[in-house]
Amino acid sequence: MPMLTLLCSAALPCAAAPEPAAARADAGWILQKLARPAPMRTAFVELRGSPMLKAPLRIEGEYRRPDNDTLVREVRSPYAETTTLRNGQATLARAGKTSRTFALSRVPELAGLQASFGALLAGDRALLEQHYRLSTQGTRQQWTLVLVPRDAQVKASVRDITLYGRGAELRCIETRPLKGDLQRTLMAGAAHQAAKATTATALAALCRAGNAS
Repeated sequence: MPMLTLLCSAALPCAAAPEPAAARADAGWILQKLARPAPMRTAFVELRGSPMLKAPLRIEGEYRRPDNDTLVREVRSPYAETTTLRNGQATLARAGKTSRTFALSRVPELAGLQASFGALLAGDRALLEQHYRLSTQGTRQQWTLVLVPRDAQVKASVRDITLYGRGAELRCIETRPLKGDLQRTLMAGAAHQAAKATTATALAALCRAGNAS
């Protein structure tokens, strides 16, 4: 899946009232904490593996949700590219090239992404469960939420998506495709900390444990 991602900065404040260390996290609690109205924006750092590359490609940029019906993914490094999802369409704009617009129905994983973002930011568990089966692990201090696609087209390419968070902060999303390498996207505070992380191991530690090793 090309992307699926979220929030801290102005969108998800990292400072939140402490939760009891032993309190278990459940999907309802997590979605309540992640819910944020538009407009919002958050930085991201993404790693993409490929048999043609000696090391994973590191992509940096920002996600924006200017309104409830629009999701924008802006890549700033190592190339410039903006993808806008709105009204059942995706528009891809690259520096020096003519923009392309196509129906989201041609790329079901992008349609699933937009629906998932909308449900997560609205805290709408019922809507999210229309697209995914949900399971959780961990405490409210450090939790995981696993999304298993229900849609046959998405299931044909994506095994599952795991969200890693601490309290009200979603730090990382890992997408496991049926074929190919795991895709890891660091969000918000983890994305900012990733500036000092230079190895896949360090980025994985930021994603899963909240600190690089």
